[in-house]
Amino acid sequence: MLSDFFYIRKSDRRAILFILCVIVVAFMVILFTDSRMDTTPEYAADSTLYSQRSTLHAPPSTIYAQPSTLNAQRFPFDPNTADSTQLLRLGLRPWQVRNIYKYRARGGVYRKKEDFARLYGLTVKEYRELEPYIRISSDYTTPAASLVGEEEHYERDTLKYPIKVEVPSSINLNTADTLQLRKVPGVGEAFARRIISYGQRLGGYVSPEQLREIEDFPADAIPYFVVNRPNIRKINVNQLTLNQLQRHPYISFYQAKAIMEYRRLRGPLQSLDDLKLHRDFPPEAINRLKPYVEF
Repeated sequence: MLSDFFYIRKSDRRAILFILCVIVVAFMVILFTDSRMDTTPEYAADSTLYSQRSTLHAPPSTIYAQPSTLNAQRFPFDPNTADSTQLLRLGLRPWQVRNIYKYRARGGVYRKKEDFARLYGLTVKEYRELEPYIRISSDYTTPAASLVGEEEHYERDTLKYPIKVEVPSSINLNTADTLQLRKVPGVGEAFARRIISYGQRLGGYVSPEQLREIEDFPADAIPYFVVNRPNIRKINVNQLTLNQLQRHPYISFYQAKAIMEYRRLRGPLQSLDDLKLHRDFPPEAINRLKPYVEF
């Protein structure tokens, strides 16, 4: 029974033997062909192409030492406009060309020949060979280069930057506008506005020393000012309300309240001396306020 199971007819044995022979022959052909491909020119060319493609994508550190193309050409070129074909003909490596394109894409500009020497991987010898052929277009030169030998003229904006006056020139505090005030050294637009604003609150200046009452005002600027024939706008202390009185820079809330209390108890004031016995009106406060009040 077992011998009947493994029995193979004569025609089947011949077919199996033929198939085995074909397999052996095919295997030998493959081995023979592989050994030939290692030395064929076609395979060598394919290997060179593969090496070049690998070089294109290899990191610079692995191919830095590779020499430039042996058939490098020399011709005038502008590194700001040269295309990849021209740069490769000059003997630059593919990854150096890519770096040039990246640099230009980021807005980088080669303004002088020395800028091209900073190209990564470019040796001193290679730069010396390329330097005589570098041409930088006038569109990429610095503006200062075009002004060499030319005399520059500037017109001062006297509205924005007025010419400063010198002592003994003087500015009348009560009639000067902001432009005139800004001619004084140390007085800018901000101080000029504060001078006019404070003068309006006072009713006019009676002395340049009143400028010291403006916060942080430069004391060196005071000698440049004068007060000629002051036309003071006075306030009637017997008619104004509490709020109106305390709006004046020289009358505080407590002083305004004292004036109102005096008017309520004793009637209209005849002089500021009527308040000299009040603790909120010391002599210096009365003397400072006298030019600005009437009765």
